Amino acid sequence: MLNVGLLGAGRIGRVHAQAIASHPGSKLIAVSDALPEAAASLASDHGAAARSSEEIIADPEIGAVLIATPTDTHSDLIEAATGAGKAVLCEKPVDLDLKRATECLNTVSERGKPVMIGFNRRFDPNFATLKAGLDAGEIGKAELLSITSFDPAPPPLSYVKVSGGLFRDMMIHDFDMANFLMGDVPETISAVGSSLVDAEIGAAGDVDTAAVTMTYADGRIAVIKNSRRAAYGYDQRVELLGSQGLLQAQNMLENTVVKSTADGVVGAKPTYFFLERYMPAYRVEWAAFVDAVESGSEVPVTLKAGVAALAMAEAATLSARAGKPVRMEEILKPVAK
Repeated sequence: MLNVGLLGAGRIGRVHAQAIASHPGSKLIAVSDALPEAAASLASDHGAAARSSEEIIADPEIGAVLIATPTDTHSDLIEAATGAGKAVLCEKPVDLDLKRATECLNTVSERGKPVMIGFNRRFDPNFATLKAGLDAGEIGKAELLSITSFDPAPPPLSYVKVSGGLFRDMMIHDFDMANFLMGDVPETISAVGSSLVDAEIGAAGDVDTAAVTMTYADGRIAVIKNSRRAAYGYDQRVELLGSQGLLQAQNMLENTVVKSTADGVVGAKPTYFFLERYMPAYRVEWAAFVDAVESGSEVPVTLKAGVAALAMAEAATLSARAGKPVRMEEILKPVAK
């Protein structure tokens, strides 16, 4: 049985608590949060104790911690937990600052403790099936990837101001998905972004609508589209064109009923947000982490992969500001060791 400490009792912490508690091979022992009442409430829901992060990390009976705290605490907590001999699953991104994330990678690499980054979409059954089809050669060689990720509505402005920006906060999932499917980081990234949804987001220095084009050493191309607003729901699609065919992962719908009449054909909208869309993926993600820890095998989403996605977000941010492509080798030079 893997005894687990959960750091962070907010919305995503609650999602992870359910995944930990539902897995037969793990037990939620303790919960911490900057708001003691939040930690106490979530701990009570799962028969755990409310404790400080320092106490959880220092407890030799706890073998793993799940980090679901604000992003600017991630690197420090990863280092503290691995220094105490614990396995770690940390929510994305590794950090808001690429240099700090790289320092964390270099420090943790010397300790040999498993650290997995929470890019849960790799574990979505639809995207995983698409990846399996690609690996099996069902469409030949991948040539053109298109990723669509539209939120139903923007987050609160208070969150936008501390999020690190759309590329680091939202599109970073899609950068990791591109790496997952294409098997490598691109050579160049070219990004454009606008504030079309909420002028206040632009005034805060961020964008709410963006598109990125990525090119690879062998000529492959990937395109990512993000928006903070889709009036019809949570739009999450992947399309991959190969030399011998096409693979598509479509939206999950509220239901599968289609009404066909003389007036037209009408179906349901996509599920409204990530909790409905990705809860199964969070459970599979946690199961993969537990399996890796218990078997001693490499975690499926490494800390290095998390730093690579953050580097791509950095490149996109710089490209959008400068209005020109950015070569990834210039961003990744400090990451290599």
